[in-house]
Amino acid sequence: MPSTQDEWLEVADEYKTKWNYPNCVGAIDGKHIAIRQPPHSGSEYFNYKHFFSVLMLALVDANYKFLYVNVGAPGRAGDAGVFSECSLKKELITAHLCWPL
Repeated sequence: MPSTQDEWLEVADEYKTKWNYPNCVGAIDGKHIAIRQPPHSGSEYFNYKHFFSVLMLALVDANYKFLYVNVGAPGRAGDAGVFSECSLKKELITAHLCWPL
């Protein structure tokens, strides 16, 4: 993950150059990864798409390179639930990511 303002500005420049999308420092989304139901897990890993999964939440740059990955939350958690508890959100709140101003 970028650790300086200049590195984040490079990510933003790539988005502007490649996709004509200015001031973007990453795209974030979740993906359900299918699994077998863990023993004694009940419905915790059963997602809204009607299969058992763990959730991967990822932030990518303009070239689809992963900048941040969080894997392993139970499938029923959902993207927003995982984001609300992940280290990326905590870094955003505490301003440790050196975002460009």
